[in-house]
Amino acid sequence: MKLDLAPFTYDGTGDFHLKDWDTGVPKAAKDLSEAEIKTEIAKDVEAFSDAQGKLYAQKRYSLLLIFQGLDAAGKDGMIRHVMSGVNPEGTNVVSFKQPTAEELAHDYLWRTRVAFPPAGNITIFNRSHYEEVLVDRVHPENLLAEHLPGIDAVGDITPQFWARRYKDIRQLEHLASRNGIVVEKFFLHLSKDEQKQRFLDRIEQPDKNWKFSAADIRERRYWAEYQQAYEDAIAHTATKRAPWHIIPADNKWFGRLVVSKLILQSMARLPLAYPEVTAEQKAELHAALEELMDGKGA
Repeated sequence: MKLDLAPFTYDGTGDFHLKDWDTGVPKAAKDLSEAEIKTEIAKDVEAFSDAQGKLYAQKRYSLLLIFQGLDAAGKDGMIRHVMSGVNPEGTNVVSFKQPTAEELAHDYLWRTRVAFPPAGNITIFNRSHYEEVLVDRVHPENLLAEHLPGIDAVGDITPQFWARRYKDIRQLEHLASRNGIVVEKFFLHLSKDEQKQRFLDRIEQPDKNWKFSAADIRERRYWAEYQQAYEDAIAHTATKRAPWHIIPADNKWFGRLVVSKLILQSMARLPLAYPEVTAEQKAELHAALEELMDGKGA
């Protein structure tokens, strides 16, 4: 299946305005059925599994997948379906919750750095260091718990403060890239109407009651503020090394298809291969084979 992926990526070139990016299925893909999409995702998962095997064996590169989105955008389901075929041994999912006392005692990027994937591995961030310029941007009073020099009241938080954080994040992701970590960032772009419907489903459908959180409803009051925070964060941190992918999230299955294609595209750019066996290793293999065949290794 051919799918033009360029319209879903912003690498910092030109202006960025969130209102210009669709939350629904684009016209070119309207005719795709859910069954077709699921079949294609299954193929992608198989191809991704093969690429992961080479990544893990080669141990030269690693992959960091960052998923951000408002409540009910579908982050958990996205990760569960798109990553269903990967080997758990080389994969780690990190969910960033409210900072602990230990985390608050360190710099705000500390808990992110220690969670970066080692060579050969894939790490998925379910939310990430971007919460520090999203939730904290909407609720700046949170920053008072970080005991930052010069920040004694909300009024001390200036536009320059956020500009410095955006710069910190860009530099952190460039550091990762220079050390073989491929950073791919996905914003699940959900419409306000679709979020409302998903919240209603959580309330009205018994099998979804467990997902309901009154806190999510309260955060919905800050919809406009979050939209602005995401727009600013994406505009200031999208680079060619670590681009942002704006995923239309109103249709969960189409969004999953786009993400699976983007991940495969990213993996295809890497010179992945299983390590070559040296002459010495081949000799050891032949010796081991002879020992097994003559019964000595029984």
